[in-house]
Amino acid sequence: MEFCDDCGSMMKTDGDHWVCGSCGAEKLRDSAKEAQMVTTQGQQKSEIVDVSDAEDKGLPTTKVHCPKCENDRAYWYMQQIRSADESETRFFVCTECEHKWREDDH
Repeated sequence: MEFCDDCGSMMKTDGDHWVCGSCGAEKLRDSAKEAQMVTTQGQQKSEIVDVSDAEDKGLPTTKVHCPKCENDRAYWYMQQIRSADESETRFFVCTECEHKWREDDH
């Protein structure tokens, strides 16, 4: 993905040039630079986080209500589960029953 130096809009390819759809600015494509770009198809799925033995791995805990067993402590961690321009999701794992839920679960 390339952005226009003049107006900041996203540019599109047109042959051997990048062309801005907003202001019409053009610049030559750089194949070496483009080879380093990561497309959404090239992004890998997020890793699975093993939270067994979470205490031994140093995961932080917080005071939060477990919806399964009513415990008030859980380990938590952040994980990117959507595209890079979306915020991370916080996951909780109960310190008692190891029930796992996301921050936005009800």
